[in-house]
Amino acid sequence: MKQRTLLAAAIGAALVAAPALAQTMPPPMITVSGEATISVPPDQAEIEAGVTSDAKTAREASEANNAAMGKLLLALKAANVEPKDIQTSRLSLQPQYAPNRSGPSPVVGYQASNRVTVRLHDIPKVASTIDVLVGAGATNVSGIGFSISNASKLLDDARGQAVADARRKAEIYAKAAGVTLGAPLGISEEGAPGPMPYRKMAVGMAVSPTPVAQGEETLQVTVSVSWAIKQAGQ
Repeated sequence: MKQRTLLAAAIGAALVAAPALAQTMPPPMITVSGEATISVPPDQAEIEAGVTSDAKTAREASEANNAAMGKLLLALKAANVEPKDIQTSRLSLQPQYAPNRSGPSPVVGYQASNRVTVRLHDIPKVASTIDVLVGAGATNVSGIGFSISNASKLLDDARGQAVADARRKAEIYAKAAGVTLGAPLGISEEGAPGPMPYRKMAVGMAVSPTPVAQGEETLQVTVSVSWAIKQAGQ
């Protein structure tokens, strides 16, 4: 009697587990990746520029640097650059030491440095703005970065194209396997979509007008899409 009870319990447990096991099995599907790339000319740029001043004392270096940066800011204002598009990016005052290999190096002077980042919303003004900065006394112009202001909208367009690309690939696989596509079961975006970081370009300190080539910025989106599949004719 006891053995019959144990056998019945085991059969009952198996019957209960069978539907649960079936529910955990993933449905037949095809998973593919879709890609879309959009290349457009940039419509805004950033220029990093600054002035460096050397003097015997910290105060003299700081005052000379403040005067030089003031001249730079006035030149940008005269070039119709909005104050909101000019931001201080680095400010420093450091002692300068004489070379001395036999012991502690004495302080022989001070160096003050002030750098600003200038954002331009008109790409054709990049070259002339660099010339303005150099003409106003900028001692360093480290580079230019280009970007796209409406990148979010362009990325949304690319997302739609990426899903369409994924469906195109899935239909090819489905036809080759003798099945048809059902509803999409899942869509995920791979990586971190978005424009490339500001593309930097070195800038020379030549007296002649500065040549600038803006090129294009590339936006890319990759998605992974899973589709349910079923036998053809179902």
